[in-house]
Amino acid sequence: MLKQSVFNEIRERHFKTLEQYVPVVARVHGGNHPEFHEVRKLFDTINKKTKEAGSERPELNEEFAKLREITNNYAVPIDVCESYEAVYKMLAEADKAYQS
Repeated sequence: MLKQSVFNEIRERHFKTLEQYVPVVARVHGGNHPEFHEVRKLFDTINKKTKEAGSERPELNEEFAKLREITNNYAVPIDVCESYEAVYKMLAEADKAYQS
């Protein structure tokens, strides 16, 4: 249960912000970084599954594995804004909390 509580804490801390940032970053940077559109789809899936699971642990291994692959383990491109960097940092924290 400890795993779930750590993940829930990160979710409470970051998911509302991610809901705001991810669509904006996709719109601003999606042209130069088309992989971010896939990041957006995966975040939307993670968010939906997490909400549907309620207090249960959602099955997110596949989504986080794809995120790590697409983002090269959340490596921030050099030509992006702080919001893009913040999205990757929050997703990486959520991934780590989910895996630990």
